[in-house]
Amino acid sequence: MAASELPPDIRRFILTSVPSVPYLEALLLLRARPQQAWEASDIARRLYLGERQVQELLQALVGNGVASAVPMAEEQKRGYIYQPVSTELAQMLDRLATTYVSNLVPVTDLIHSRIDKRAQQFADAFRWRKDSK
Repeated sequence: MAASELPPDIRRFILTSVPSVPYLEALLLLRARPQQAWEASDIARRLYLGERQVQELLQALVGNGVASAVPMAEEQKRGYIYQPVSTELAQMLDRLATTYVSNLVPVTDLIHSRIDKRAQQFADAFRWRKDSK
């Protein structure tokens, strides 16, 4: 299945709401164990990412209504749980997870095509043109 053959609503959701593959992987990790409060360091180890990058991913997940920050038993520690803000979002994330499992390459290609397109637009903004003296 090519990225263009993904269900239209899933395709649209990926293009508008999934900024990167690590973001999706973090989301799916939280979703797999919704009752578990995850620390950034635990997610970093599981996803082979730096803790700072995971912290940014978690903040984005909270900001997008996918997860919530919760206090941990240890002093000054914060955990994150999967907690979509609406039933509709939870259902979309369930469908995204199912689609990702059976269509890993098309989903990641779609995410990367979005990133590549933004990078090209950024690069084009700095391209020297004859008429831009």
